[in-house]
Amino acid sequence: MFDFVIIGGGIAGASAAARLAPLGQVLLLEAETQLAYHASGRSAAMFLESYGNATVRRLNEASAPYLATAHGGVLTQRPLMLLGAAGQEAGFHAQAAEMGLAQIPLAQAAGLWPLLNRAHATHAALRDDTSDVDTDLLLQNFLRDARSHGAVVETGARVCAIARTKGGWQLQIAGKEAPHMARVVVNAAGAWADGVAEMAGVAPLGIQPYRRSMARIALAPGTDTRAWPFVDGVGDNWYAKPDAGALLVSPGEEDPMPPHDAWADDTVLAEGLARYQPFSTLPVTRMIANWAGLRSFAPDRALVIGPDPACPDFLWLAGQGGYGFQTAAAASQLLGDLVAGRSPELAAATVAALSPARFG
Repeated sequence: MFDFVIIGGGIAGASAAARLAPLGQVLLLEAETQLAYHASGRSAAMFLESYGNATVRRLNEASAPYLATAHGGVLTQRPLMLLGAAGQEAGFHAQAAEMGLAQIPLAQAAGLWPLLNRAHATHAALRDDTSDVDTDLLLQNFLRDARSHGAVVETGARVCAIARTKGGWQLQIAGKEAPHMARVVVNAAGAWADGVAEMAGVAPLGIQPYRRSMARIALAPGTDTRAWPFVDGVGDNWYAKPDAGALLVSPGEEDPMPPHDAWADDTVLAEGLARYQPFSTLPVTRMIANWAGLRSFAPDRALVIGPDPACPDFLWLAGQGGYGFQTAAAASQLLGDLVAGRSPELAAATVAALSPARFG
């Protein structure tokens, strides 16, 4: 009998395991043969405190000290630049204000991002207190903490049935005879979170996965991109980020999808690259690779953290959307505080705005 069985081996599940393992025996279950296979393995990996709605921003702020310092930190400074063209003035200024960016001359922007096409771009804005997140290191740090307190991790363990018994929860793993028993189930299943809830007889919350695609395009050999910014288009209808000598370009789409192993749509990628291309002097002639992930949102676009109001031994840690890595430290800390009966470090209003009970 485990005290906690966590379903989902992405950043949500790994961080939950780290926080709950000191409180009892933890089993972390991942359906795939490797951890962080889905959304957590396909992240743009940026940290920006002003990204997301007000509730998400409180989690960002609370996570910042951990991301910067714990285990030596996982952040590396990378500026964020917003570019706009003629006709986009209103959207550009609104987005720059919302994200806390200061307008800069195009000459300065071109110095920071040598690909800039000054014949097309008319506006640029910047903030330099944003960072890359070493997502793999963050994941491994949480897993190391969890295992140091005795947590058990199983991959290739797809939960196919969940039943409540007199002794607790019974979880059946596909292809295995003996079920796992748990006192508490933690739903950290990302795009599959509502399905896990229904399997357990818990009402779903309306968590919807949305596809986000990415293309990797080549740069000239030897190009040094270490100081290049993360570059965003007005309306988030494209963004670009340097990555190991190449450039990641996303169409920034948000297409509702059922839970599945997502792949990029060629038409969507082509449309996104067409929006990006006028801002860059580098012609996009081919993709080195492409992929897609699912970003899963609750109806109000804030995370869902805590016990289900109708089933207190079923805990939610879901609805991370595109904020999973940058909120993981504070989100998992809140879950641990709630389980341990500690007074949360987050303000009471933020805790209420994250609770599953907010959906009535």
